[in-house]
Amino acid sequence: MSKTLKDPTHRRYNRMVKAMTPGSNYLQGYARAFWVGGLICAVGQLLSLFGEKILGLPEGSDAMFTSIALIFLGVLLTGLGVYDDIGRYAGAGSIVPITGFANSMASPAIEFRREGLVLGVGAKLFTVAGPVLVYGLSASIAAGVIYWLMGRLS
Repeated sequence: MSKTLKDPTHRRYNRMVKAMTPGSNYLQGYARAFWVGGLICAVGQLLSLFGEKILGLPEGSDAMFTSIALIFLGVLLTGLGVYDDIGRYAGAGSIVPITGFANSMASPAIEFRREGLVLGVGAKLFTVAGPVLVYGLSASIAAGVIYWLMGRLS
């Protein structure tokens, strides 16, 4: 006999799930994501100004300096176990900036470090970043080939 959603067992289960599921305060979550993501971006802006004004980096190099510094900070905070706390508090506000990408690369590597450098860290380092890199490179090659072909046809 197949069970349907109108079955008393399913209705009782659905009521129990509804009662046990904690409520979400969306407005609070949005505010946390906004201010934490904004703070990370403000730190990035300060790093950019530091690179430009204090270090005297040439135009364009300050952006590279900022990216490298933010990635370093993201990995450092991940290694210290702080970034997970930031993620639990801020949600998407912590994963949108470049630091979230650094965290997604470092977390699996740190988690599997006890497996060794090759089978642990090396194998897990690109668990998340690998597909991003593969599809990003593939898309850029495809776009380049299309651009080249369009130039040859005109």
